[in-house]
Amino acid sequence: MPARRGSIFALVTAHVAGMVDLVALPVWVNVLIERFGYDAQNAGALVTAYLACAVVCSACVAPLFTRIPARLSAAGGFAIAACGFGLATHADTFGAMVAAHALAGVGVGTGLSVAHGMVGKASNPHRLFAFCHLALGIFGVVYFAAVPPLIVAHGGVTLFTVFVALSLVAAAALALAWPTFDAAAAPLDPARASGPAKTPPLARGCWTAIAGIVCMALNQAMVFSFVQRIGLARGFGDAHVNAVLVAGGLINMLPPVLAALLQHRLDARNVALFGPIAQIVLALTLSNTTAFAPYAVASALWVFAMIFTHTFLFGLLAKLDTSGRAVAYTPAMLMAGSAIGPLLGGALIVRFGFVALGAAATVIGLASLVFFGRLRTLDRAEPSLGLPPVH
Repeated sequence: MPARRGSIFALVTAHVAGMVDLVALPVWVNVLIERFGYDAQNAGALVTAYLACAVVCSACVAPLFTRIPARLSAAGGFAIAACGFGLATHADTFGAMVAAHALAGVGVGTGLSVAHGMVGKASNPHRLFAFCHLALGIFGVVYFAAVPPLIVAHGGVTLFTVFVALSLVAAAALALAWPTFDAAAAPLDPARASGPAKTPPLARGCWTAIAGIVCMALNQAMVFSFVQRIGLARGFGDAHVNAVLVAGGLINMLPPVLAALLQHRLDARNVALFGPIAQIVLALTLSNTTAFAPYAVASALWVFAMIFTHTFLFGLLAKLDTSGRAVAYTPAMLMAGSAIGPLLGGALIVRFGFVALGAAATVIGLASLVFFGRLRTLDRAEPSLGLPPVH
């Protein structure tokens, strides 16, 4: 585990601030539509701009994880994110709002990649990542209970003010309590830093897992971005829809706890098959039901599948690549799907209605199943990995 006092808090805070889209997307998109006057497609495009820039920066930073000034990159990244969200509070045109979202994405992609790389170098990455997701679940409960009423009282800019505060807390925590893993924190010899990379390429299993996670993240964002809009359009009312979101936040505290408790009882490659199947069933329910009860259950359980599955896969990636580079790709692998999701979901809704979300989620979920299915034969194909046999 990280040695410095408060460093676990710093990494957990960075995860919450960087992965805020995982819990905030429904309110985020709804605020852009109701408070700023954008249609579903343009609102999705703004969130996509944020996520796309995060993906690009994460993909650039992750391969250099062992070669860059980690503390400066992580803390500075979240400081830049705070600036981007701050600009969004003053943006009065669509172009300005795009620029603000893009700047915030650049900061988050940089800071979160480095933070996740450090989580991957902990003595038990699976458990620490589960703890990060637990904190995100707790934040989600507070967020859904507090932020929507504040938005009603003070306007849409409140959403971005909350993001500014969260990013600043993460930046300060990382700057003051950076973990002390020598392999990642210590600067490299100048000759090595200027020469070609010495580290081996990532194992094939890493890329297989990453591809499956991208597909799950695409489904996650595509459907979750419009959960609130679906409920309101079906006439369930603000109070009932917000209650469902709060309930979902409470439920989202269970998967990281279960993942931590079941770490040594379940094989990650078997757990990986659960996620896409659950997403398909829940997406079809959300997109087709007109009754409140099925909508409420599917909405409340939607994030559960992603958190539980990804916690196991994070631990597996940390085993496959001990340098921390594979898990440093976590923002890229999650947000690559998330970047496309809001825009794709908005376009499908505008052209075909909510039922199209379920059909698209089914196709994407099946693709994810194919990738995760390949993990079951990974140890036979690459015996040097030393993974336990699949049960």
